[in-house]
Amino acid sequence: MKQENIQIPQEIDSEIAIIGCIFLDPNSMFQVADELSAEDFYDPRNRLIYQAMLDLNRSGSAIDATTVASELNQKNLFEQAGGFDYLSMLTDYGYSTDNMDSYIQLVEDASLKRKAINVLNNLAQKGYDINVNAFDYIDDVERTVFDLSKRRKVDEFRGIKDVAEAVSQQTIKNASRNGEIIGIDTGFQCLNKICQGFQPGQLIILAARPAMGKSAMAMNLAVNVATHNNNGNASVAIFNLEMSAEQLVERMIACEASIQLGKIKNGQIPKNDWVRFNTGIEKLSQLNLYFDDSSDSTIASIRAKCRKLKSNSRLDFVVIDYLQLIESEGKSQIEKVTKITRSLKLMARELDCPILALSQLSREVEKRDEKKPIMADLRDSGSIEQDADIVMFLYREDYYNKASERKGEADLIVSKNRSGATSEGLPFLFTPEFQRFKEKKEEK
Repeated sequence: MKQENIQIPQEIDSEIAIIGCIFLDPNSMFQVADELSAEDFYDPRNRLIYQAMLDLNRSGSAIDATTVASELNQKNLFEQAGGFDYLSMLTDYGYSTDNMDSYIQLVEDASLKRKAINVLNNLAQKGYDINVNAFDYIDDVERTVFDLSKRRKVDEFRGIKDVAEAVSQQTIKNASRNGEIIGIDTGFQCLNKICQGFQPGQLIILAARPAMGKSAMAMNLAVNVATHNNNGNASVAIFNLEMSAEQLVERMIACEASIQLGKIKNGQIPKNDWVRFNTGIEKLSQLNLYFDDSSDSTIASIRAKCRKLKSNSRLDFVVIDYLQLIESEGKSQIEKVTKITRSLKLMARELDCPILALSQLSREVEKRDEKKPIMADLRDSGSIEQDADIVMFLYREDYYNKASERKGEADLIVSKNRSGATSEGLPFLFTPEFQRFKEKKEEK
């Protein structure tokens, strides 16, 4: 190959496409930031613009042409980054985020090649030094090549000795615990017994038909986890894509203070109940409960907010109500839900905490005589059953039969449990006006 035909590895078009996609959909910044650093961009203008985007993202600021230009101006880098004309070109051009993975891969490959070339060129020059010992030089070469190979995103194997030692340490730790809970205390003894508490890294699905009380159960679990773990200092992140944070807290107060939800909503609280109302608010205010009621949440935005919360304090439990409302790309709803459930499982493992995601059930339940839900009723995708570690269903007989003798009773059906037993129905009592679930055996 002639010298003049040799070109430094670069993917300028992909760099431009990535920046353009971020301007088009700022939420894609979370995906790119996980994969690429500013040094991976070859074009100096693109490198400066992307670094400005990274800085804005870390500070929690919005990313658009105005904020990026302001960030560059503050560092006296605006003209160096191409100025107004170049920034306008990047924002005005049409891009598709569908190909983002490909753009990232191309830029990453070119960057890795450049790093390898630079490092190996330096090694080649060092080889000409007569003062360098040959064996030391070979050791240097081997170490450098090994360091380069580690930059590839390939998970290494773990030997059985290391894994067995980890199992041994965890078993010893669990043996020292009192009671049956080895994970997160759910606040419900019957559920703890079945699941041994919710475990870090688990994806837990709670599904039911509308009006069964699944949101109420989720809020009960959120408060229980915050109250019963880490000496009352457990942190719980709650994402609700359907109700506002105020609506959720109204439900929590109703449950805590035993005041009808309707009276809290209209402010018609009896005089004698105001003390309980204020006491309930005071008690809940001491808990580490964090709400996000964005109606257009994506997996990327949920993951980024959870990471930030975990880095700032801690994160013990995540509640998402509900998974079918999460924004996701896909040709069909089934494809979208498949991506969501897989991403939630990976997120649970990364964050090392259990994630509870609520799910809808299909209308097929209503069409048959036996109304108790089964796995096949999970709406939109078999991936929910596949990716979940625990699948639970809520069922109330009196919802379908007003004359039922089981008035106010509910069954929590545990149909799948990778780490333990299942149950055809853990017995609960449900008080809708207080949005409260209570284990039936506790009722005196």
